[in-house]
Amino acid sequence: MITIVDYGTGNLASIANMLKRIGCASVITSDASEIARASKLILPGVGAFDTGMRNLINLSLTEVLNRKAREERVPILGICLGMQLFVSGSEEGDLPGLGWIDGRVLKFKPELSDKNLKIPHMSWNHIDVVKTSKLFAGMHEDPRFYFVHSYHIQLNRNEDLLGETTYGYPFCSALEKENIAGVQFHPEKSHKFGMKLLKNFAEMY
Repeated sequence: MITIVDYGTGNLASIANMLKRIGCASVITSDASEIARASKLILPGVGAFDTGMRNLINLSLTEVLNRKAREERVPILGICLGMQLFVSGSEEGDLPGLGWIDGRVLKFKPELSDKNLKIPHMSWNHIDVVKTSKLFAGMHEDPRFYFVHSYHIQLNRNEDLLGETTYGYPFCSALEKENIAGVQFHPEKSHKFGMKLLKNFAEMY
């Protein structure tokens, strides 16, 4: 059973539906007591950093999430905005993030590229996996994933980097630190590649 955290952002049903297709039961909830009983978590999300953090705070979910991730060390997967909330903060807003990962969220900077970058980055793209991880174990050949975002994470610790993608310049598209993993792309929109990634998280973490 995977617990999908509902904090008012994103299409959670599409994640639950893909988990169902791979034979994995899930529950969507914003109830702190139910999250407290979780053995595995997904923190999805789309939209603005401060909106996401404010919703977590207003729902009284930051304490239970901190306990699950830092003390109990249950596996947790962040998707898109969910992954961005793992770091200390974002130049998009003023609120601090969860602070589980040493890094910060930055806006794409077209001036750093010699290409005419369109923001948001909204397309299929490849990922260069830079270290061994259960998340990408046995992945299909030539994996590609669907991205929709205007901001990306800049990590302060190279050892937390799991995957890079190039859009004008390389950026962190996947991270992993012990029980905490995150992806900037949308596995629930990435067909067989996303299905394999979610299956790995469900079965191997």
